[in-house]
Amino acid sequence: MTIRTIPTLDISRFNSDKANFVAELGKGYREFGFCGIVGHGIDTELVAKAYDAIRTFFALPTDVKQQYSAANIGGARGYTGMGVEKAKDNPHPDLKEFWHVGRELAPEQLVEGLFPNVWPTEVPQFKADVYPLYQALDDLGRQVLSALALFLGQDEHYFDDKIDHGNSILRPLHYPPILQGETPAVRAGAHEDINFITLLVGSEEAGLEVLTRDGEYIPVTTIPGTIVVNIGDMLQRLTNNVLPSTTHRVVNPPGDGAKHSRFSVPFFLHPNPEFMIETLATCVTEDNPNRYPESISSNDYLTERLIEIGLIK
Repeated sequence: MTIRTIPTLDISRFNSDKANFVAELGKGYREFGFCGIVGHGIDTELVAKAYDAIRTFFALPTDVKQQYSAANIGGARGYTGMGVEKAKDNPHPDLKEFWHVGRELAPEQLVEGLFPNVWPTEVPQFKADVYPLYQALDDLGRQVLSALALFLGQDEHYFDDKIDHGNSILRPLHYPPILQGETPAVRAGAHEDINFITLLVGSEEAGLEVLTRDGEYIPVTTIPGTIVVNIGDMLQRLTNNVLPSTTHRVVNPPGDGAKHSRFSVPFFLHPNPEFMIETLATCVTEDNPNRYPESISSNDYLTERLIEIGLIK
């Protein structure tokens, strides 16, 4: 039996073998909505230091972590505890807690939908060790979008001025041990991401599953160092479903595996808040008429979705 898996591509080929790399990347996304990316140059030591700081924070007492909760802004920055976020239409909240790091901006750049970062004083190295990972994934995301722009028939730099002050989020995630035995809740219920693309650090840990076009969930496990990158709903809408946003989930591990924590760090790359999501003309054909005739701003779209998943009341 053949085990299906998402494709893995070396992004260093983008400069040396551009046409073939772009075609292979586009094909992978059209089929799966997910690709593994290697050859990205993100230092393993940078990732290790970020994970150390993240584990240190999540090991703090709940009442200490809760001091950094910002419910009035939908958890846009700082800490969000257990039992808050849920997948759309799922009655059971996910079994996870997380922290949100946004782009470091000057006060005059904090337009609607953008907020200053919060840093835990109990982990003094948190900013110094975590924010460089934000920057590295932001840079890699730009490279992936440059390749996708070419695949979509746009200029290579099409996305550059549309993501330069976007509300992109680094989300260190902790899935605590599951000690209560059988539970209807899962670590992350089946969902699609909201943003343009998501870049995941920690994809070598078991649990992530992707729903294929024929309705089968397949596990995503990769070699260490692979960044898994998937399409989000905003890019699906922009491309008239040419690039699909694929349903995925994080399942509870069987047996004793459930008694151990799981950590991962996704980076959600968002367009600028004022960017109008309007179907690309190159993605409209006779066989694929415009599914989204009405445009919507990135900020309004994000707000609608945050209400659906319980982060905004």
